[in-house]
Amino acid sequence: MLTDVALTGLAERLRQSRGIAAKADIAAVAATLDLSGGDAIAVGDDCAAIPDGDGFLLLAIEGFMNEFVAGDPWFAGWCGVMVNVSDVAAMGGRPIAAVNALWAGSATEAEPVLAGLRAASETFGVPVVGGHSNLRTDRGQLSVAILGRAKRLLTSFDARPGNRLVAAIDLRGRYREPFSNWEAATDAPSARLRADLELLPAIAERGLAAAAKDISQGGLIGTAMMLAECSGVGATIELPSLPRPESTSLERWLQTFPSYGYVLAVPPANVPAVLTRFGDRNIAAAEIGTITTDHRVTIADGRSSETIWDFTREPLIGCVPPEVLA
Repeated sequence: MLTDVALTGLAERLRQSRGIAAKADIAAVAATLDLSGGDAIAVGDDCAAIPDGDGFLLLAIEGFMNEFVAGDPWFAGWCGVMVNVSDVAAMGGRPIAAVNALWAGSATEAEPVLAGLRAASETFGVPVVGGHSNLRTDRGQLSVAILGRAKRLLTSFDARPGNRLVAAIDLRGRYREPFSNWEAATDAPSARLRADLELLPAIAERGLAAAAKDISQGGLIGTAMMLAECSGVGATIELPSLPRPESTSLERWLQTFPSYGYVLAVPPANVPAVLTRFGDRNIAAAEIGTITTDHRVTIADGRSSETIWDFTREPLIGCVPPEVLA
């Protein structure tokens, strides 16, 4: 159990972390582009969900830090597919195809990135159908976009007070140093990875949950913050309940980007069914907190708690409903 002083210090370091700072940058971009989303497409989800017939087309894109592309180019290429597939699953969807934009100084420099991209494409069964390349630049850069489809959505906008927060993370991995990427996919069987991803659309289509997010560069805490902000709610996260590798410090784990990790807002009656689905596939899953009405995200450790973010004072990604700030 953390002391009050330790919990306060942890909360402050999380607020100042690079991952959460990067999420805060979204607000400025969204405001400049006036990403209101109109009446049909809400902005702030893992994918843009575009109504299409009896379902939704899902469109997402991921760009990668230059130092990541330079330091681990094969894995950067792999992640180009993996993280996009994860975003589609987080929305209750299944991937269709991906495109990429690649910059490199030469074809030789581009080769490991493309090899990783191809390996992940084959592993996850998602074809790369085109893109853009420039092999005469002064640095390597990569972005990958994906198209998917969902019959029924999991969104960032449908968490409701009283829902339970559930975290589901594949712990069968290790850190890909020096970055805080928990890698549990490159040596896993393709069939297992695809079946694990299928859990999310199955949960959506059976109405077991309506809200979810992929745990991203902001870590579990930053992801929960974005979910709460978009839904106009708050959340309390019980730190002792988190699925976590025994050898990993709590602070690092809270800022980790897992290759398979989701936060879901689940009605209490459906929590056992959701946990069972993940457990049957050996995915570590646990009830880690509660969706609240107070527009704050709080971490708790036994009897002590500390607010990480108060949306009545400041938005994070700029998707706070107007009535919250009123």
